[in-house]
Amino acid sequence: MDNLTHSLAGWALAETGLKHRTRKGLAALVLAANMPDIDVFFGWVSWAPLAMHRGFTHGLVGGVLLMPPLLAGLLWLLDRWQVQRGRIAEQAPPMRIGWLVALCYLGALTHPLLDLQNVYAVQLMSPASERWFHTDGLFIVSPWLLAFLGLGIWLARRKGKGWPAGVAVGAAMGFILINIGISTLAGRALRLSEPYPAPDRVFASPEPLAFWRRDMIWREEGQITFGRYNPLRNSGQVTDRSTPVADNMDTVWAQSAAGKTPEAVAFLAWSQMPMARIDRSGPCATVTFGDARFTGPRLSRNFNVAVTDCGAGD
Repeated sequence: MDNLTHSLAGWALAETGLKHRTRKGLAALVLAANMPDIDVFFGWVSWAPLAMHRGFTHGLVGGVLLMPPLLAGLLWLLDRWQVQRGRIAEQAPPMRIGWLVALCYLGALTHPLLDLQNVYAVQLMSPASERWFHTDGLFIVSPWLLAFLGLGIWLARRKGKGWPAGVAVGAAMGFILINIGISTLAGRALRLSEPYPAPDRVFASPEPLAFWRRDMIWREEGQITFGRYNPLRNSGQVTDRSTPVADNMDTVWAQSAAGKTPEAVAFLAWSQMPMARIDRSGPCATVTFGDARFTGPRLSRNFNVAVTDCGAGD
């Protein structure tokens, strides 16, 4: 999810009354809710789980278990520095280190749970496993979620009470569960519709406003197919199916180019629905790797890596 959504999730939890449990309570929840995205600054490191966005820092070990105490420690040090300089307001609550750590854990937990909801996915078990998890419950920037959380925060601050924020958090959770259910129905409808495919990978991406509709993408025996699902029109059928497109990942050119450059290796480690376009020129070929989740059958200039390889077809 976008960082505004992550920030609002932490802020809404704070406005339920949790921010009063300790000094720096609001900061703990908002900063912890964004903390796993620190991995965007570590693409240069040699350890792949950390260099990969939505890898180690988004997993249950790195993002949820190890990082929150570090953030709590930094906030505690900041608080001590402010105390020594008399910069703490008289009406501020006392510093309770136990609550500070707990709120950092709570805020951090919201991040992978939200990122889990879209087709970008997360490596929840990193570094033990490179498997990507996704529920397809939200568009990557959900205006509905922003509205729920933003309205709840505004009402809570206006009324000086925590219940509007609590209602907003509950509404957001209910909205996500409904959408997970719709995506589950979409996957079931795909497999029960003629010609009864047996895909090895399926993504059902919600639309940003018409959240009940799904853009379907699935892979079966090296073929990528696109479709649409609208439960309000036909809950048991995936419609507007495209002609299957070969992903070309089993060709000698794609297999050779896959390990030629660090950029290609990193891209394919991240990609979950890889496709390859092969442009031959004499003994060489330019292989453009893309991801069907974002580029479609015609590989656009976004989310792709090109590798020039010579001799692989000999």
